[in-house]
Amino acid sequence: MNNKVIACIDDSQYAQAVCDYAAWSATQMDAPLSLLHVLDDIPRSAAGNLSGTIGLGSQEALLEELASLDEKRSKIAMEQGKVMLHAARERVASNGIAEAESRQRHGELLDALKDLEDETRMLVVGKRGADTASAHGHIGSHLEGIIRTMHCPVLIAQQSFSAPKRVMIAFDGSATAFKGVEMVAASPLFKGIPCHLVMAAADTADNRAPLDKAKAILNTAGFDTTATLVTGDPEKALSDYQAQENIDLLIMGAYGHSRIRHFIVGSTTTAMICRTRVSLLVLR
Repeated sequence: MNNKVIACIDDSQYAQAVCDYAAWSATQMDAPLSLLHVLDDIPRSAAGNLSGTIGLGSQEALLEELASLDEKRSKIAMEQGKVMLHAARERVASNGIAEAESRQRHGELLDALKDLEDETRMLVVGKRGADTASAHGHIGSHLEGIIRTMHCPVLIAQQSFSAPKRVMIAFDGSATAFKGVEMVAASPLFKGIPCHLVMAAADTADNRAPLDKAKAILNTAGFDTTATLVTGDPEKALSDYQAQENIDLLIMGAYGHSRIRHFIVGSTTTAMICRTRVSLLVLR
């Protein structure tokens, strides 16, 4: 049953915010929380072709030493992972989650997440992992693959956390955008938080109609909703609105009208992940 909030834990500077967002989300949705750390497979040391260079006995001794080193490296990586998970459990406990589950897996992150998809209600990840933590303006190497593959909401955390006071849905009038609005309306995640519904399009009756319809869905669910049309390039217009209105968290679909043209994720979604300085919830 897909009822868990899964938090991806690593040694990047996003890890504490991932814990905080995961704990907040689990509390809001009254859902169990699971902390996941995935150990990359450590490549085995290669001795190369040593024939003719050293004697057979020396070669065997070297291979044994390399195997021993590989085993030690694997054990150290495993212990480091356990330390990270312990720190994560303490972090979420300080946020009121006393019984968080922790798991350690070996292999590729995406494979581990796919194995857990059936029990995942929402996934929380850092914007970048340890390998790309300093690559400002870019997104982590795993992130596009996660969004493309997983069929659950993905909350992409920035480096710091504060409980959202205003959220914004980037709306484009598409069927997937309406599905996202309905998901937000039906979920307890943002209950009681003012919601801005923003569409980057010309102010026409044809554009007002779907925006008003989406606003009515949210209002019926009890949301305090502000619906706005902004003009200009969607990436800049949405980002500017977020900054002007002090939006704490963005919500948008992985795909909109541009799904056929963009293989990985919609161009606006990718650009907003790169551009925005606040955390973002991507809906599937």
